[in-house]
Amino acid sequence: MKNRADITRTGKKMYKQKGTGSARHGSARVNLFRGGGRSFGPLVRSHAIDLPKKVRALALRHALSAKAKDGGIVVLDKASVKDAKTKELKHRFEKLGLDNALIVDGKELEAGFCLAARNIPNIDVLPIQGINVYDILRRTKLVLTKAALDALEARFA
Repeated sequence: MKNRADITRTGKKMYKQKGTGSARHGSARVNLFRGGGRSFGPLVRSHAIDLPKKVRALALRHALSAKAKDGGIVVLDKASVKDAKTKELKHRFEKLGLDNALIVDGKELEAGFCLAARNIPNIDVLPIQGINVYDILRRTKLVLTKAALDALEARFA
C-alpha cells in the first residue's frame, strides 16, 4: 500500500479556503480521497540482526576445535576425481568411512568433483569462503584439503 508520499498527485491546494461552501482541503493525496494514500500503511523493512564479525570468527574457532577434539577432522591432499562419476566417488568415500561429511576445498572447487558429490546424501562440498559453523556441526566428519587448511591457518593467524 502506498503512503501519502508515494502517490503521484499534485500537492497544490484543491480550491480556495473560503467561499466554496465545501470543507477545507489541501492536497488531493490525503487518505480521505479516492486514489489517495493509505493512512498508516505497512513499511517494508528488515528486522535482521547480524552477529559481530568477532563473534562469528570465535564461533568458527570453537566449532573447528570441537571437531578436532572429537577426531572428526580428516585432511586430504586434494578433492578431485578422474571422471565425474557419483558411483566411483561414493565407493571412495565408503573406503574412507565418510558417510556424513562436509568437504571443504580451496578457493576454486573442481567441477567434476562437485558434480559427482552433489547427489550423494549427507555429503556437502564447499569452497573455503563458504565455511560456516552450521554446516560444520551438522556433519559428523569435516574433510579439509591442504589448500583449505592453509587458508584457515592464514585466516586465524
